[in-house]
Amino acid sequence: MKPEDDIALLSDKELIKRIVELNDTHFFTVLYDRYAFKIYNKCYGFVKSKEEAQDLTHDIFIKLFLKLRTFKGNSKFSTWLYSFTYNFCVNYVTRNIHKKNLKDEEIELSATNEEDSSEEVLFEMKADKLAKALDLIEPNDKMILLMKYQDDFSIKEIEQALEIGKSAVKMRLKRAREKVIKVYKDLN
Repeated sequence: MKPEDDIALLSDKELIKRIVELNDTHFFTVLYDRYAFKIYNKCYGFVKSKEEAQDLTHDIFIKLFLKLRTFKGNSKFSTWLYSFTYNFCVNYVTRNIHKKNLKDEEIELSATNEEDSSEEVLFEMKADKLAKALDLIEPNDKMILLMKYQDDFSIKEIEQALEIGKSAVKMRLKRAREKVIKVYKDLN
């Protein structure tokens, strides 16, 4: 048996190339098996229902199969897939659940280099209460916080995933931390 005959050993990049070129679902199955559990967990973090998370996972992979041609390879496939998943989940939550009254406020970047203490406060919060607070903030804020603190994305990886600049990533993280801290403090 040649190494290329064992499709489970192919890299993500090679699998994608073959899926796009051959439109072969066997290759896609391998990709699905690699990432389905992680994608399910990401979805479950947004909806808190096993059935709904399974449905979202299924929908994401259907859409992914159709969109694989758009993967340019500028970042790791896993980064691209997680971004794809987050965007899908955020759109789903925004579309299907009444928006919360918290609105994003436009805050200009401060010229001062004040140290952001919100990150320190975030780490001191109790996990169960923090989970409740995360469920109460806007999906986009939750998404960027999960990317940074749950999935350990670097600022650069978030930049690539969201296709925004470094200062925008830092400002969105700061705002999201401040919002979750405020909601956290308001919880009984």
